[in-house]
Amino acid sequence: MNLKRWKMFIESLDCKPLFVTVSGADIYGFPSPDSDVDLRGCHLLALKEIVGLTMPNETIDYSTIDNGTEVDLVSHDVGKYFRLLVKNNGYVLEQIFSPLVVCGREFLDVLKPIASRCITKHHYHHYRGFYASRRKLLEKEAAKKAKSLLYAYRVLMTGIHLMNTGIVETDVRVMYSDLGLNFIPDLIAAKREEKIELPNLNWDFHRDQLDRLEQKLSEAFESSTLPTARDTAAVDDLLVRLRLRP
Repeated sequence: MNLKRWKMFIESLDCKPLFVTVSGADIYGFPSPDSDVDLRGCHLLALKEIVGLTMPNETIDYSTIDNGTEVDLVSHDVGKYFRLLVKNNGYVLEQIFSPLVVCGREFLDVLKPIASRCITKHHYHHYRGFYASRRKLLEKEAAKKAKSLLYAYRVLMTGIHLMNTGIVETDVRVMYSDLGLNFIPDLIAAKREEKIELPNLNWDFHRDQLDRLEQKLSEAFESSTLPTARDTAAVDDLLVRLRLRP
């Protein structure tokens, strides 16, 4: 991952983000040679733009091809972004704690301690719901794909890890061994080799494994010692300071 390249890309746009990180397959541990690059972050709208009767567009959603690579940038105004943060939004957490920082590291150094105090047991519902949608897609596939399986496993692993530790971890290569999923490297290899379908896949085996992990997610939620309330006061204070700074 050439972070300098994507920093230059961001600087070429009419966008002044507070931070941008890489999301998607690159932080899940299974990028392919032709994977898209998913850039995520937030920006600060000027105060004069948000105090009037008409609210401006709070989201930048921009896709393009950069030297043969498909790039997708999504950035929310910091007000919208912080509202998502205090609503148990796992996507936002994964963006804030992404190890691949394109720009805004100093801002993230301020935001991360606050975001860590917004991690609650209720993030379970995000991962449970996200997994349910991934599972439906899997069930509809006549021939299961390595990519589809990896995304389903990744969601469950991240949710379990978060419930057990309070730490946002998205890389399946870090998590699979402790959960007894020793077949994950084979799925990663199949995805990187661009095997669209897995003709010899034992779907009954993977269905059982996914069901087992889903149960472990529920058990992790029940036993989790994570708080049930988040530090909304600190988020609000940071937002006000950002809005009112010279």
